[in-house]
Amino acid sequence: MKIKIYNLLLLGGLFASSCTNLDDQVYSEITGDQYPENQIQAQLITNNAYSQLQNHCDHGWWFAQEITGDLIVAPTRGGDWDDGGKWRKLHQHTWDNNIEAVNDMWRNFYNGVTECNKAIEYLGDSETAKNAVAQMKVLRAYYYYLLIDNYGDVPYITSFSEAPEKPQKETRAKIFENIVIDIKASIDDLDGVSKSSVNKYTAYALLAKLYLNAEVFTGTAQWQEAENYCDKVMEGSYGLESNRLAPFSAENENSSENIFTIPYDEDNYQGFLLHRRSLHYNSTVTFDANTTFWNGFCTQEKLVDLFEDGDQRKSGLLLGKQYSSTGEEILDAGAGNAPLVFTKNVPALKMDASYSAQEIKMSGARMVKFEVEKGVKDHMNNDFPIFRLADFKLMKAECELRKAGGSTTEAKTLINEIRTMAGATPWNDADITLDNLLDERGRELWCEGHRRQDLVRFDKFKDGWWEKAPDSEANYIFPIPQWAIDSNPNLK
Repeated sequence: MKIKIYNLLLLGGLFASSCTNLDDQVYSEITGDQYPENQIQAQLITNNAYSQLQNHCDHGWWFAQEITGDLIVAPTRGGDWDDGGKWRKLHQHTWDNNIEAVNDMWRNFYNGVTECNKAIEYLGDSETAKNAVAQMKVLRAYYYYLLIDNYGDVPYITSFSEAPEKPQKETRAKIFENIVIDIKASIDDLDGVSKSSVNKYTAYALLAKLYLNAEVFTGTAQWQEAENYCDKVMEGSYGLESNRLAPFSAENENSSENIFTIPYDEDNYQGFLLHRRSLHYNSTVTFDANTTFWNGFCTQEKLVDLFEDGDQRKSGLLLGKQYSSTGEEILDAGAGNAPLVFTKNVPALKMDASYSAQEIKMSGARMVKFEVEKGVKDHMNNDFPIFRLADFKLMKAECELRKAGGSTTEAKTLINEIRTMAGATPWNDADITLDNLLDERGRELWCEGHRRQDLVRFDKFKDGWWEKAPDSEANYIFPIPQWAIDSNPNLK
């Protein structure tokens, strides 16, 4: 056979397809009836599908999961970080379908779907391609998991060459059903333990996440199924790190705790800029940075107060008086040469000239859960964990708690394994409640993109918190971008 090259363009709502038959086209100088001739070549075809994950942390998804929650904030600091109010709209749940984060997520997720569909068609059904095709089907399911989680009913497209120009939406529940089938059908063709590509434990982890949120996605809770797949994940060769911040170190590619990661690299796989978004301008001398910092994101006071003294995880928060790498006091010339001191309190979401320069520039604990290494550049080296073992231990504990309606021995054991390792006080039976478990998920998983989904599942995303009034369950999903609807009225 000859290779046919299909150009699938992302047009607003979704895709407009066109087909050109290039009979003499070759792929890496190997004709279509030969390619792929080995698994290395097959894996190369998957690269574009994986590369869409590169946008996760600085183009929509992370912002929409964390800035919308009750633990992290992007305050306006005088004349800085207003950006047309886009951060306040996320915090206060007053977004519309023209906001940047909503637009970026839609585009990135469907780019991922497109690249998966393209790779599946290129790879075909040869024995050599089986593993790569299985990876693409599970990765496509992951992108659809993100789509139904964030947008609800969306178009469900599983073809590259035959994608409709203006697709209709499918129900969230039906997409859930379809991607569960796809994942389960792919597991036997998956192997390996690579943390940056899909293996069978990635598939188990994704099934556990889907079933954990099944009540939100379909209206029917499936706690036992979620627990079963948490058990499958825990059968893998993963283990908790005794240093609770080790999974986030600058050289965390071999962390025993991380299951599926985005392999960021300061030079070759860029896209992780959290250090620049959070740290103070003058914090460059703390880390001997080869870049500039922008003095923006910080944590809400609630997160600081969740930690008891002695909890290792609290050291992911940068608080108090700041010093250079050689131990010298850091002064802020923009605040009258006052010593740089990070405080847990942020006085307002929008700090105008009525606040002191110190409040505007220094308020809020800064985020160093992901290690900021000495000499850090524009982009960080830390791999970002999409799935991590501690999450699945807490998920299993949640399933136990929800099934039993109260504390179980298994739930207490799982929670206390993490708390004890972190240096936190073990819980008694009376401590094992859903509200306390949500707080524990905050302590363990803050900054990892889980908070919005957790608050939705616990039916608390509509609650009021600091600088955010109670709102509606309608905000449990984001609106489809207006530019998408303009191009495809079927998305209304």
